[in-house]
Amino acid sequence: MPGTLLLDCAGLSKLYQGDRATTIRIEAARQEGIRVGTTAMTRLEAEYDRVHPARIRWVLSRIDVHGVGRAVSDAAAELLRSNTLSGHKYAIDAALAAVARAAEPPVTILTSDPEDLTMLCGPRIKIVKV
Repeated sequence: MPGTLLLDCAGLSKLYQGDRATTIRIEAARQEGIRVGTTAMTRLEAEYDRVHPARIRWVLSRIDVHGVGRAVSDAAAELLRSNTLSGHKYAIDAALAAVARAAEPPVTILTSDPEDLTMLCGPRIKIVKV
């Protein structure tokens, strides 16, 4: 089973900026049949004015961008409640964690903030610091 690789804001930003290590990791995952993605909210969080919009569009065309509809927001809200976290600070991470929990396993998330996502995702999801 190939699995899923999800990017948080830092992972997506590094991909936008052409970071060599991140690009190699993403390409290797894709070649192994691993689905690479992020959430629509993370896409907004990672918007970066120093990266040409065409580059952003190209990167996003090569990964899955998961919508954040009612089911994802309900699951994210439950994660916030069960961890007694504020949606104001943790909403985007909670939405990514909700998508990760529903994704095809094994699931890995590339993040700059492993502590928060480890708490939200639980032990089934591998968290890798970028």
